[in-house]
Formats: sequence, C-alpha cells, structure tokens
Amino acid sequence: MENKTRTDGRQPDELRPIHFELDFAPHASGSVLACFGNTRVICAATLEPNVPRWMKAQGVEGGWMSAEYSMLPYSTLDRKKRDIAKGRQDGRSVEIQRLIGRSLRAVADLSKLPGHTLWVDCDVLQADGGTRTASITGAWLAAEVAIRRAINKGALAESPFREPVAAVSVGVLEDLGLLDLCYVEDRDASVDANIVMTGSGQFVEAQASGEEATFSHDQLIQLLDLAKGGIMKLVQLQNESLASAQLERPIDL
Repeated sequence: MENKTRTDGRQPDELRPIHFELDFAPHASGSVLACFGNTRVICAATLEPNVPRWMKAQGVEGGWMSAEYSMLPYSTLDRKKRDIAKGRQDGRSVEIQRLIGRSLRAVADLSKLPGHTLWVDCDVLQADGGTRTASITGAWLAAEVAIRRAINKGALAESPFREPVAAVSVGVLEDLGLLDLCYVEDRDASVDANIVMTGSGQFVEAQASGEEATFSHDQLIQLLDLAKGGIMKLVQLQNESLASAQLERPIDL
C-alpha cells in the first residue's frame, strides 16, 4: 500500500473511527447508534408477531425481515425535505432500504423466524459519506441484539442469523484506492463502490461505478481487497459490541 495520508490523516486502508452505542433507542427490541467518523445512523430493530399479507396469501412459512431508511432533515449541510413534504418517498431511500433488507436476509434462515417480522429502521442523524454502509453494519448489530433478547424471553427458539453481515465504501481518488470514504472523498472520487460481505468473507452485494471515468480489472480487485479487510475489522467490532450487550433487558413482544 502506498504510504499516503488523507485529508483526515488516515492511511488509504484505514477505517474512520468506528463506534457502536447499544440501546440508543430504548423502546426498540434492539438498537445501536452506528458512528463511522462523522456519519451517525440510528439503527433500531423491532420484532413483531406478524408477517406480511403476501406471505399469508401465498402460504409462505417462516418469517420476514425488512428495513426502512431515511435521512433526517438536519443530517446534511442543507436541510433535506422530509418525504412526506414531497408527497412521495425518495428514490434513493427506497434503493437503500431494499439493500439493507437484502443484506439481512442474505445471512438469515427465515424459517427460524416463524410468524414474525423483524423490522429495522435506519435514520441518519449526520451524513458524512457511507450512510448506507453504516446502516447495514448497524442494522445487523441491532437485529442480532433483538433476536438474542427474543430467544432469552422464549419468543424464538433459535436465531435465524447464520453469521454477521457488514458493509463499507471504497473508491479511487487521484489513482489511489481508499477505504471508507468520507463525504469529500466520495464527492471527488473517480470511482466509488459499496461492498456488502458476510463475516465469513462471502459477497452479498458489490455496487461499483465510475464517475465520468473507467476503472481497470486490477483497480476493481484492489477495491474488493480493501473492502474485505475493512469489513473483517467491522465484524470484529460488531462482535465486541455484542459481548457487552445487556441481553436480559425486558422487551415487549
């Protein structure tokens, strides 16, 4: 790795300071304030004893996992209008919440969630790049806490999760591959990507695009390797946070 530092002093393969504050939303079954540098996202998981109507209509057994995502009006430098004020949901928000839901379901056995829906609400408090990747990483952590509490209470027999899932952004700026882009880097990058992986190193999703630019096979491999290294560190931090979780806290189901 070329020895270059970034505007915030990080090495190219270095994550921003990562912090997870559990039980940030006390009324949720499980919640976390996921902080990736100056990006802060509240991820709150709620387990409901119900399933979507389409599952009932089609006789689909098991349960479901879904997510919602939004950026609060004050999360950006310029106030962002609420979706309700525009009369429709923002297309970007729809894309991201579907990505969060897919990422959770990719590491889950829904047959072990019988008759239940796990909702994860991701609300961006402060945006400085990587809000979708912070949301995915925090969403799994909040969901895992909620599931473990449900098992402790006897509402579920076992966890539907096979392993963790986490995500990180990578990009190319001035021909240099970078891990975990902040807003300024993301804005100026010639290539940016969002990578979702499991704790065992399997890809869930890889979104990469050139911004009025192209990228080579070697650059793509470099970005994937950067992302894998970062995600393995994120999974370690997820597990460390779980070790301190107060799982005996009562929840309503």
